[in-house]
Amino acid sequence: MLTETYGYIRVSSADQNEDRQLVAMEGLAIPQGNLFIDKQSGKDFDRPNYQKMVGVLKKGDLLYIKSIDRLGRNYEEILNQWRILTKEKEVDIAVLDMELLDTRRDKNLLGTFIADLVLQVLSFVAQSERETIRKRQAEGIAAAKARGVRFGKKPKEVPRNFGELVKKWERKQIKTAEMLELCDMCRTTFYVKLNEYKLLNK
Repeated sequence: MLTETYGYIRVSSADQNEDRQLVAMEGLAIPQGNLFIDKQSGKDFDRPNYQKMVGVLKKGDLLYIKSIDRLGRNYEEILNQWRILTKEKEVDIAVLDMELLDTRRDKNLLGTFIADLVLQVLSFVAQSERETIRKRQAEGIAAAKARGVRFGKKPKEVPRNFGELVKKWERKQIKTAEMLELCDMCRTTFYVKLNEYKLLNK
């Protein structure tokens, strides 16, 4: 059976660039049609091109990935996918950033044990780092809110002569479209600000 070489690349969003991973795979003799790219979060493996790739991989094929976190972000899911690829589909995997994670090396019990151990440690560390970052972000946001920092869009300010404009608008001296243009507001925002103004000036 003819074996083939594949490459898998993942970036977390459509606006991120995959060039760094593409450069890393140059010279690996990966046929153009065998390079699969997903621009999607690594939170799970429900990614169209990853699933398409798994569907065509067969026993003895070789899969290159730049680093273990390109495969995924979830510790248990990474281990599960590694098991599916290497044990069930009997595919070889080479992680370019980590020479020990190359299933072609030392295809004996000790070699397999070392690769599995390194994979588990790396996956656990990667997930722990992500959880620490999320925790620090949450703590930072909570501390900022406690200091009175407001998040989101800055509330739209009314013009200084808003009261005069409202009076003219109520007397029908200014049309609604002109009023919106003078206040630089959409219709919804205008009526919100109008209600606020009337409550403050009862």
